[in-house]
Formats: sequence, C-alpha cells, structure tokens
Amino acid sequence: MLNNVIQQQIEYYRARANEYEQWFYRTGRYDRGEEINRRWFDEVAILKTALHQIEPVEHILELACGTGIWTQEILQIGQQITAIDAALEVIEINQQKLQSPHITYQQSDLFTWEPERQYDLVFFSFWLSHIPPIELSSFLQKVFRSVRNGGQIFIIDSLFEATSTAKNHILKNDGSIYQMRKLNDGQEFQIVKVFYQPDQLKHLLRLAQFNAEVKVTENYFIYAHGQKITSSLEP
Repeated sequence: MLNNVIQQQIEYYRARANEYEQWFYRTGRYDRGEEINRRWFDEVAILKTALHQIEPVEHILELACGTGIWTQEILQIGQQITAIDAALEVIEINQQKLQSPHITYQQSDLFTWEPERQYDLVFFSFWLSHIPPIELSSFLQKVFRSVRNGGQIFIIDSLFEATSTAKNHILKNDGSIYQMRKLNDGQEFQIVKVFYQPDQLKHLLRLAQFNAEVKVTENYFIYAHGQKITSSLEP
C-alpha cells in the first residue's frame, strides 16, 4: 500500500502543478476571505524573515523545490542553487518563472535519490510531512550526508489547521498518515501527510545529528533552522 501511495503522491503533484500556487497565494478554492488570508500571509512573512536571517552562503540544495515559491527566496541567500523535484511539471514552472543561471535543476524521486555532494545549506519546504514515518530516518540520513561539516538546514512545514486547505476539503487530524486530496477538476489522490509538533521534530533532527531550533507560527507553520553536528574525530 505504501508504495502505491507514494506513487499517487508523485502523480498528485504532477497533476497539481498548474494550480499549486493557488494554495500558497490563497486564490480560487483556497481563498478564505480577507481576515483569514491576512493571517496566513502575516505568518508567511515570519517564515521569510527567519529564512533571510541566514548569512549568505555559496551552495544551497533545495529538496522538493516545487514551482519556485521558496526557490526565489533562497536565491537571495545562495550563490548557486541545486533544485530537485520528482515532478517535471513543477520544475518547468520554477525554471520559467525564475530564469536564473544560478539554479541547476534535477528531476529525481527523493525516496530513491542519493546525495552526490555536500552543500552549505539544505532547504526544504512542505516536504517533510509527506514522508512516511518508516522512511523518515533514511531520508534524514541522506540530508545529513548532503550538508557539509558546519553546514545548515532550514525546514518549513504545516501545522494542522482546518483553514489551510481548500474550502471544499475537510482536513482531518485523526492520527492517520494518509489523506485524500482533490484537484480543481475533481480528481482525487491519496497522499501522506504527517503533522509534527516542535519537541517531536527537534528530537527527530537531533537523532539525525542536527542541532536545531524549532518554532511555530500562531496557526499555520512549523519551521526549523539547525546546524550539522560533527564529531571531533571527523576531518
């Protein structure tokens, strides 16, 4: 079942590519009205402020880069970006939108992807929650291998909040790691969605050898900024 859901999840984001930004920018089915939308964007501003407190670095790896919503932000921090996603459709939108010679794109399934080098910063947004818990340790080990000694990670993801999703979608927090998601045309896909609490995420990152500070916004987001823990025996 898990392999089927992972494949559905990839197909979901391929099919959702042209409407993905409606979710982030609160348009169409995701428009919750002026007050709730303002709350969302105020909290997005908190994320951006935290991210831009990072000092400029040379090389950044962005995992699950999507349509470029956050690629355009980290482009202000890194001299060179390697952006990876499983869905060619979102990569094409990202590339067309940013048109930057400082970004190298790779199409790769992050469940089978293996790091080829190390980076100053590894960034991923709204991806951790789509990793099945049984695969999380393996994924975070790959992230660890992707970060140079003394390098950093920055993670953004979702808190459980009913108004974060489409108006015609009911978000359930019943303990299941599986959720059904619907597109504008009515297609439905089953995906993985795990909501983490700050202490839980901090513990998981510590196990993966990252010393991280984990924070939440009032309603919608959880985010973490951390540094790779390196042994004194390492070169």
